[in-house]
Amino acid sequence: MSDQIITVYGTVWCGDCRRTRRFLDEHQIEYQWINIDQDKVGEQYVLKVNKGNRSVPTILFPDGSILVEPSNAQLAKKLNLAEPV
Repeated sequence: MSDQIITVYGTVWCGDCRRTRRFLDEHQIEYQWINIDQDKVGEQYVLKVNKGNRSVPTILFPDGSILVEPSNAQLAKKLNLAEPV
């Protein structure tokens, strides 16, 4: 994994995770996907940073910042993209 790639922790059944991935794909933002239902290390990371909650998507950015369950507008702001309509 590159330290310059966004890491998205989520699940395949989560609607917010699908929306986040679609947003990143549409804006051609490279990211690493970690399905916490299949990756127990990833699940433990999510639990740790969310105080025991399995909150997804949990997104780790190269600068070390984290967004949890962000809206498209929050993602756009973080990534310096035009606000979604």
